[in-house]
Amino acid sequence: MPVSDSIQAEMQKVNALFGETVVKGRNFAALDQVYTVDARILPPGADLIEGREKIKDFWKGAVAGMNVQDARLVSVNAHLAGDSIIEVGRAKLFLPEGQSAEVKYVVEWKQEGGAWKWHTDIWNMNA
Repeated sequence: MPVSDSIQAEMQKVNALFGETVVKGRNFAALDQVYTVDARILPPGADLIEGREKIKDFWKGAVAGMNVQDARLVSVNAHLAGDSIIEVGRAKLFLPEGQSAEVKYVVEWKQEGGAWKWHTDIWNMNA
C-alpha cells in the first residue's frame, strides 16, 4: 500500500535531518530523532549494530573517518507493510575536494512516540 503524502513529508524531514543536522552539522545527538531506541543498522563489511547509542558511536566514527561533509537522501519508493514502512532510496555523500560517493539503501521505518523513525537500516556503495 502506498504511503500518504503526509507520511512521505515526515519521512523527507527525517532524511533531511540526517544529512543536514547529523552529517553536515556533526550533531549526533539528533540521531534520537532519526532512529528508534532499539534500531539496527547493517553497514557494509561490518556486523549488525543494535541500539541507538551504539549507532551514534558508529556514525561518529564513520562520518569523521570518511570526512563526509554532507549527505542527501532521496526516496525512490516507500510502501506500508503492516505497522512498518519499507523505503528504498539513494543517497549522495559529499566528500572533501568536490568528491562524492553514491549509496543505495533500504530502511524499515517504525513509529516511536508518534513519530516515524528508522528501525532497520542497510546500505551499500555503488561500485
